[in-house]
Amino acid sequence: MPDLLTDRSARVVAARKLTRRSGRDDAGAFLAEGRQAVSEALAQAEGEPGAVREVFATEAAAEAHHELLAATRVPVRLVDEKAAASLSETVTPQGLVAVCALRDVPAQRLVTDPPQLAVALAELNDPGNAGTVLRTADACGAGAVVFGAGSADPYNGKVVRSSAGSLFHVDVVRSAPLPALIAGVQAAGVRVLAADGGGEIALDAAAGDGLLAGPVLWLFGNEARGLDPALAAAADVRVRIPMRGRAESLNLSVAAAICLYATQLAQG
Repeated sequence: MPDLLTDRSARVVAARKLTRRSGRDDAGAFLAEGRQAVSEALAQAEGEPGAVREVFATEAAAEAHHELLAATRVPVRLVDEKAAASLSETVTPQGLVAVCALRDVPAQRLVTDPPQLAVALAELNDPGNAGTVLRTADACGAGAVVFGAGSADPYNGKVVRSSAGSLFHVDVVRSAPLPALIAGVQAAGVRVLAADGGGEIALDAAAGDGLLAGPVLWLFGNEARGLDPALAAAADVRVRIPMRGRAESLNLSVAAAICLYATQLAQG
């Protein structure tokens, strides 16, 4: 049995730097914690050598996830509990963390090869919301999620956890200048829809009019301020979600789920 790595071991110290965005950018890597995220990361690594650089596991986690870890060619390093806790951003560390290569793709890919459904987030700040939208986009068949300049980092620990593995299923574009991207995809034949409580057309009417047929890029804005008026104006259509009750608005991730599910239905 090899000696357990501690929180002072060079590999653990290097991995701990990935809990900060500057460290992730410098190393070109991020951390994925827990059974679900690590399982999805290792599945990705089967077809993409280098997608996962190494896995850290406590003895208890290594025993609990023996089949998962035994099946991978990725190096597995045993660490003590304190080292595992130092790599975790949760109250209750799971003792299983993968060091993964950043998964950015260039924004130009959405112009040259636009998916039927894509999502762009404009100054969406809450990591939990960002991860939930990413997970929902994956569930509804989106091919890409764009994190516009000023939005949460998709490799933030809370975003990765909230995505529940979906970060490994869709293309991710980071820090994209959205006005240029909108113009580019529109020129490529993509309809850009802005989710806006004051939109000129209701979601059900948009579906009935064929506006959700692909390729479509949905724009979602800041949790508190919504979309910047100039950005909303750049979209082809501003779409509102009709509400019969007295609620003033919907949580951003809930609104995104409604719009994306309606689009999934419309696109068959």
